[in-house]
Amino acid sequence: MGKVVMTVKVFPTSTEVPLDRLLEKIKASLPDGAELHSSEKVPIAFGLNALRVNVLVPEEEKAATQVEKAITSIEDVSEIEVEMVRRT
Repeated sequence: MGKVVMTVKVFPTSTEVPLDRLLEKIKASLPDGAELHSSEKVPIAFGLNALRVNVLVPEEEKAATQVEKAITSIEDVSEIEVEMVRRT
């Protein structure tokens, strides 16, 4: 079975949320079979930064949905935006 890369922009609840700590929470919350491939800080506005993360997930039904649910369930996450899903 193949893998896909999900590019997800993760918005923190405030400018006070340390992005390093948020990234660790994202890594810890990913479901089995998913792994963090890369990440970067993305400036939004007025000192607010988001995280853009690339997550490798198995190419199977509901895998992407499980990743979305895992990330949105994190306390410091305001919202997420799935920017792209592509095969590797």
